[in-house]
Amino acid sequence: MTAEGAGPENCGEEQPQPPSGSPVEREGARGKEDTETLNLVLQQAAWCLGGLGALVHQWIPAAGRLRLLSVSGLAPASAEAWADLRVDQHVAPVRAVRGGEFCWMAGDSLGVGAAGTAAVPLLGVGGPMGVLSVLTAGAEEPGEVQRSFLRALAGWAAERLGGGSDIPLGPDPVAAADRPVRMGELTAALAEAVTSQDVAEAFAKHVLAPFGADGLMFTVLEGGRVRVVAAIGYPQEFLEAVRDIPASLSAPVLDTVRTRVPRFVESGAEFLQRYPTMRGLRELAPKEAWAFLPLMASGRVLGMCAVSFGHPRSFGDGERTLLTALGGLVGQSLERARLYDVEHARAQELQRGLLPKVLPRLPAAIAAARYLPAGRGEDVGGDWYDVIPLSADRVALVIGDVMGHGITEAATMGGLRTAVRTLADLEMPPDELFSHLNDLVGDLGEDCCATCLYAVFDPVARRCTYALAGHPPLVVVHPDGTVHVPDVSPDPPLGAAEPPFDAHHLDLPDESLLVLCTDGLVESASRDIDQGLLQLRRTVARAAAHTAYFDPAHQDGDVRRLEDLCDIVVSALLPDPGRTNDDAGLLMVHARCTAAGDVAYRTLPEDPRAAGQARAYVREHLGAWGLEDLVPATELLVSELVGNVVRHASGPIRLRLIRSHSLTCEVYDGSLTTPRIRRAAHTDEDGRGLQLVAALSQRWGARYLDDGKCIWTEQDIPHADASGVPGPVHAPSGV
Repeated sequence: MTAEGAGPENCGEEQPQPPSGSPVEREGARGKEDTETLNLVLQQAAWCLGGLGALVHQWIPAAGRLRLLSVSGLAPASAEAWADLRVDQHVAPVRAVRGGEFCWMAGDSLGVGAAGTAAVPLLGVGGPMGVLSVLTAGAEEPGEVQRSFLRALAGWAAERLGGGSDIPLGPDPVAAADRPVRMGELTAALAEAVTSQDVAEAFAKHVLAPFGADGLMFTVLEGGRVRVVAAIGYPQEFLEAVRDIPASLSAPVLDTVRTRVPRFVESGAEFLQRYPTMRGLRELAPKEAWAFLPLMASGRVLGMCAVSFGHPRSFGDGERTLLTALGGLVGQSLERARLYDVEHARAQELQRGLLPKVLPRLPAAIAAARYLPAGRGEDVGGDWYDVIPLSADRVALVIGDVMGHGITEAATMGGLRTAVRTLADLEMPPDELFSHLNDLVGDLGEDCCATCLYAVFDPVARRCTYALAGHPPLVVVHPDGTVHVPDVSPDPPLGAAEPPFDAHHLDLPDESLLVLCTDGLVESASRDIDQGLLQLRRTVARAAAHTAYFDPAHQDGDVRRLEDLCDIVVSALLPDPGRTNDDAGLLMVHARCTAAGDVAYRTLPEDPRAAGQARAYVREHLGAWGLEDLVPATELLVSELVGNVVRHASGPIRLRLIRSHSLTCEVYDGSLTTPRIRRAAHTDEDGRGLQLVAALSQRWGARYLDDGKCIWTEQDIPHADASGVPGPVHAPSGV
C-alpha cells in the first residue's frame, strides 16, 4: 500500500487495461434520463453504506483516465479532488475498474475526510463503462449484503446508461436478464412511495409476482420487540399473533438482524428444523418457502423483510443476489416512509385534537360531520368545522379551510377556530365577525389565507344569515326533497379581502337540511368545483329520497340517519380517498324551527308599570306551559331587566319568552349601552341587579341589533325528556 491509500484493502486481481471503445464513452451533456438514473444510483448507494457522499466516474480508455460524471453529498472542493483520476493512482475507483470487481480501501485516499472508499465497476458488454464509489464515514468494510446491493445498483445503472449489463450473477440466466429491469421498476416505484404501506405495495407489485411469491411482511425491532410495519398475503390471526411480540421469540428476525445475512429456506421441513419454536406460528400461515432479507438503511439493520411462498422451491444464485439487492433497496425507502408515517400521524393527531370531538345536539339543530385527510400530499391541511350554540336557541355553523398543508396550517386552523368561537360568543353577525377574522388572518402574514362560511340559524325567525369568503356555497335540501344552492357572489378569502363583507339571508322551511363542505370534497384533478357541486346536489337529493330522510314516520334515530347521509355523500364524491391531494370537510345540519306555541311576545310601556305587566305576563304563560316551578325566579329576572331599561335605557321595551330545552327570557330596548356587573358597596342602595340576574339564571348575556340591544337569560327546565324539550302544552290564546 502506498502513501496514497494506507490501510487494509480488498480488491480483485489487476487485469489488463480494458479495451478502448467502451459503450459509455461519450462527450457532451447527458440526457435527462441519464441524469435521473445517476441521481437515483448515487442516493441509494450513499444510503446503503451511510456514506458521506457517492460518485459515478466514466472510464475513458483512450486517455487512461476516470472522469467524474456525477456526485452527491460532497462539497465542490472535495468533489474536485475526485474529478479526474489517472489509471496509475492507488484509489478504489481505479482499482475497481482495473480489477473488474468490487474494491474496498480503508483510509482517506484523497484527503476529503472519508474513513474508507467502496467502489464497484459499471460493467457493459464490452468491458467497464465506469465505476460507482461511496465515501464512507466508518472504517468498517461493507458486508456482503451491502456489496450485493452496490453491485445491483451498478448493474442497473450500466443497463440504463446504454451499455447493457455483464455483471456475473451465477447460473440463473433468467434472473440475470431481469435484474436491471426489476431494479429499475422497483426503484421508480419506491421513489413515489410515501407511507410504509406504499413501500409494501410497491415491493409486492414488482417482486412477488415475478418470483411466484404470495406473502410479504416487513418487521422492525423497537425496544426489544418485533413490530409488523406492513404485511400482504397473511391471515389476520397470524398478524395478531406476531404483533408486538418479544424479539427473543422471533427466531427468523433475530437470526437475520444479528448476522445481517439473508436466509433462504426452501421447504417447511427445513423451516421447522431451523426454527422449531415457530411451529405454532407456521400453522397459522402455512407457507412452504421463505426468503428472510435484512432491511438495511444508513449502515444499520432496521429489521427484516420476509418473502414467502405457498409451495417449496429452491433459490438460484441469481435469485438470491437479486432478492438481497431488492431487500437492501427497500430498507432505504422504508426508513424514510416510517419517518413520514410518524410525523404524519402526529400531525393528524394534532389536527383531530383541534376539531370538535363531539358535535352538540341542540333543539334547533342536529349535526354530523366528516373530515378526511388527504391520501396523498404533505402532512395535514387546515380544514375545520364547528357548531356553536348561541342564545335564544340560535346556532352558528362554520366551516373553513386554511390554504396550504402542514403543521403550520393546522396550527393556524386551531387559532382561527378558537377566534370564531370567541367572536360568536359575542353574538356578532356574520359580516361583522368576518371583518374581525379578516384582520386576524391578515396579521399572520401576506402568504396566509383562509376560506370560510359562517352562518347563524334563527329557529324562531326561521331564517339563516350567512357570510361567504372564498368558500364553496351553502347547499339547502328542503323537506320535499328539492335541493337549492343560493346564487350569491362570495367575498374574497380571509386575508385577501377588504371589508365590508356581505351578509346573505335565507328563509328556511321547517326540517331543512343544510350542507356545508370544503373544496377538497367537490374539487379534484378530474373535475372542477362546478361539476363537484352539481354532483353533491344530485347525491344529496338521491340519498335523502332513498333513505326517506324527511319521512315523519322515520324521525327516530335522526342523528344516526344523518351520519348515514354523510357516509353516502363521502363515498359518492370521494370513492378513493387514499388518492386525494387535498383534505375534505363535510358538515350536514338538520335545522328545526321553533313551534309558534313555544314563543310568547309582548310589548311593554316605557314607564314603571312595565315591570308589573312583565311579571303578570310571565305568570300567565309559564302556567300555560306547565312551568309553574320557574315562575318566582322568572318574575325576579324580568323585574330586574325591565326595571333597568326604565331607569337607564330607552324604549321601546319588548319581552319575549322561548320554551325549548331551557326557558329563555329576552328584554329588548332601544339603547346600545353595555350592561356590566359591578361590585356594590355595603352602603349602596342599588347596583346589585345584574348580580341577581347572574345568580338566578344558568346563562345570561347581551346581543346587539341595528335598533338597540337584547338582554337574555336562560334557565334550565326541570323534567325535560331525553331530547331536552318538555312535552307540548297549548299556549294561551293571543300568543
